[in-house]
Amino acid sequence: MSRSWHVILGLLLCLWLPIATADEQLTFPASPRPTTPDSATDGEENAGQLVVHGALDTPIMRPILEDFHRRHPGITLRYRNLTTLALHRRFLASPADADVVISSAMPLQYYLANAGHAMSLDTPAARAWPAWARWRRELFALTFEPIVMVVRRDIVERFGRPDNHVALLDLLEQHPKSLQGRVVTYDPVRSGAGYTYAIAESRLSPRYWDLVSALGLVKADLVETTGEMLEGLANGRYLIGYNLLGSYARQVVAQDPALIQIIPNDYALVTQRLAFIPRLAPHPVNARRFLDYLLSETGQRVLAERTPLGAIHPALDGPGTAAALRRSQGEALHPLPLSPGLLATLDELKRQALLSRWQREYGRDRSSPAR
Repeated sequence: MSRSWHVILGLLLCLWLPIATADEQLTFPASPRPTTPDSATDGEENAGQLVVHGALDTPIMRPILEDFHRRHPGITLRYRNLTTLALHRRFLASPADADVVISSAMPLQYYLANAGHAMSLDTPAARAWPAWARWRRELFALTFEPIVMVVRRDIVERFGRPDNHVALLDLLEQHPKSLQGRVVTYDPVRSGAGYTYAIAESRLSPRYWDLVSALGLVKADLVETTGEMLEGLANGRYLIGYNLLGSYARQVVAQDPALIQIIPNDYALVTQRLAFIPRLAPHPVNARRFLDYLLSETGQRVLAERTPLGAIHPALDGPGTAAALRRSQGEALHPLPLSPGLLATLDELKRQALLSRWQREYGRDRSSPAR
């Protein structure tokens, strides 16, 4: 790879997400004996270390780590939580530091696997994993997380429920005064997630640019995170939130009767947390064991039942799982494909072209806002 491409990539990474002020760590020390009847007792399975680096909050990751450690108590397990950008930078600087790397930054994870940094996992669970949720046997999607709308119940009572993008577009265009400054979405300039969704939607929907223009019509706030959107929706500052990460939104909406989560019934993007084992993993045996656990029905059940993340394993069918969501939403769900198309988000020329049009459409003068 040329030095100029490395420079461009570095500049692009700076635009993904803010770097955390400090990373968080969890450590599960090895215990001398199995703590449960189903814990591993074989010497190879019950010894050594495992280092996991992830862009996944520790409260969400803890139940998964605890269950794995309960089954393998002889392994000293260390988890380090970083932002997607800090995680990626750390890996490039020290590719032998971690045994498993997990991140929601799909383009960055694909970039690393495609560049030859990922080790193949050849286990029954890996071979049986759905083809749409893996790249070769090196990069695996672990979760199924729709991108959703969240609206306040009072806006539904006044103007109706926007169950799809056409209804949302009509709502924005027909009630611009009532919605001025009361809508929020990602800023594709400052948010890597927002930019990724913008690329996907511009390819998926012929009316996407009309929607961007309508967001500009109501002077929608543009923010960097789903957390900012949820906070503003909960305190009443915003009436409509567009393109939130559903796994986070589901938790907040479940506890707030004033909010409604909507998975659009015309199309809904689905993002996934991607995991791989680095080729230079310091503890490859335990790395393979942990990733195999994450792909197993056992690990996926913990993920589905004890975290807000949607599980992919085809044997699981509870709330939030891929099977249940596909049954309720049908063909409307569009998982972001694990393909070279993800690398388009790291192409500077394509990025500038899309953002220029986004800003132009968002700022377009609309002298006759209502149809």
